[in-house]
Amino acid sequence: MRRIIIFFLLLLGIIRADIEVGAKNFSEYIPLLKNQRVAVVVNQSSLIDGEHLIDNLLSKKINIVKIFAPEHGFRGSADAGERVKNGKDSATGLPIVSLYGKHKKPTKKDLEDIDVVIFDVQDVGVRFYTYLSTLHYVMEATAERHIPIIVLDRPNPNGERIDGEILNFKYKSFVGFHPVPILYGMTIGEYALMINGEGWLKGNLKADLKVVPIKNYTHHSFYYLPVKPSPNLPNELSIYLYPSLALFEGTVFSVGRGTTMQFQIYGNPLYKKKDFSFTPQPMEGAKYPKFKGKVCYGVDLRSTYINLYNGINLSYLIDAYKNYPKKSRFFLKNRFFDKLSGSDKLRKQIIAGMKPEEIKLSWKKGLDEFKEIRKNYLIYK
Repeated sequence: MRRIIIFFLLLLGIIRADIEVGAKNFSEYIPLLKNQRVAVVVNQSSLIDGEHLIDNLLSKKINIVKIFAPEHGFRGSADAGERVKNGKDSATGLPIVSLYGKHKKPTKKDLEDIDVVIFDVQDVGVRFYTYLSTLHYVMEATAERHIPIIVLDRPNPNGERIDGEILNFKYKSFVGFHPVPILYGMTIGEYALMINGEGWLKGNLKADLKVVPIKNYTHHSFYYLPVKPSPNLPNELSIYLYPSLALFEGTVFSVGRGTTMQFQIYGNPLYKKKDFSFTPQPMEGAKYPKFKGKVCYGVDLRSTYINLYNGINLSYLIDAYKNYPKKSRFFLKNRFFDKLSGSDKLRKQIIAGMKPEEIKLSWKKGLDEFKEIRKNYLIYK
């Protein structure tokens, strides 16, 4: 079915077949890698027409000496938040250094034998997707040691959707590192330029940064990912719903981890409406899912139409809150919801019974200011 849909969108000209990711723009960066010791920040999404970036570079006799892996690991199969150990790639024998858990930033020792770092990881355009924080730490580490970093740009599947509260630095964490909205409407290359240009690196450092652009791309281009960007984003709909449904991770509701409908459903054993249910079970990418083995009642969004010019849908959260009997327990005590949303405001607004349009109106000033900053770093005008 997915192939049929993509075929018709190609015929209609909605999807461009000639988009080429930055990694395929070889003339822009391969000459910079000759006779250099290269480290790569990659995962399962680092593909060039189905071939992994590492395999492609090795075939071109590029001297790769180290792999850095973000959250979910080099193969992209680890749970969210799961600690991934260092190791070796079985195919190439290259050492793999995990940039997650307690070791989020490359150390001096990690970089002592490196001349240049390549970052090539597929982003989804959402603030709490942790690859942005990994990008920040890698840029900071390379800046401290005067090592060039090359970001191979990839499309943002959420296009130029811009919505959500601007992060308050009081709530800064690995799931929210910069003063941007939840949806920021930029590619990861443009975002890297913004990190550098806005002085967000420690001590106002500037990375020696080069962004290799995507060919034949604009922010209006629809882009369907050839591989899952992480274990629990299995398809386009899950990616489009992710900025709205990931906020449930800070509540007592499940978003389908432990099913094949991740980020396309939400539910809880105590949800009042009983016309849809699911039962989470352990699986790859969700070894210990919320409500393992328990029947959850909730809402199925798999037939939802997503307008990619719209932003976050707050009606899902408000519906869940209204139909959960123990409202004082709806938000987790660890206040993870506040880290995801960017402050304590949204939690308080939902408790106060505010309507979605009222909440969104409170975001407007911050979004208008962000859009002006964003303009300075757009590659694809």
